[in-house]
Amino acid sequence: MKRMIETILHENALVLAAVDKKETDELLKKIKEATRIFLYGEGRSGLIGKAFAMRLMHCGYNVYVIGETITPSIDKDDLLMGISASGTSPSLIHHFSKAEEVGAATFVVTASTEHGLLSDGTVVIPAATKRRRKEEPETIQPLGSQFDQSAHLLLDAIILVLLEGRDHNDELLQRHANVE
Repeated sequence: MKRMIETILHENALVLAAVDKKETDELLKKIKEATRIFLYGEGRSGLIGKAFAMRLMHCGYNVYVIGETITPSIDKDDLLMGISASGTSPSLIHHFSKAEEVGAATFVVTASTEHGLLSDGTVVIPAATKRRRKEEPETIQPLGSQFDQSAHLLLDAIILVLLEGRDHNDELLQRHANVE
């Protein structure tokens, strides 16, 4: 077990070290500029998106998850963030198209440099996906686990950057669920 955990941690460290700082800086800028933030992903990417949305809410951002019944319409001052290893799912393309129609900013977190989405920005996480393309790093993990974990860690790091300089634990705790 210990060897497996150490290997997974090592894999994620290598992947995250290869993420372009300019891309993450641009994502941080878009988050700070947005009136509201909308998150979208399918499957495990969607779960990572929901976890990130929760942390953004704890930080005081107005954030919604696409597909939830309380999600309002997106507008020109908003940001749509998509999380998708491939960046090619039809529903993601549809949501980005709708956001573009109203003038909302779009940003994708993906493993693919060839996703083809029309977006205002991209963070490429060069991780293994379920497709196992030859340019992807090796992994002991099944399917897209390496991408999922790396995306979660990267987005948690984004939260830490957003919180820099704030004595944040009490502030975040005030927004934490109290009807659990």
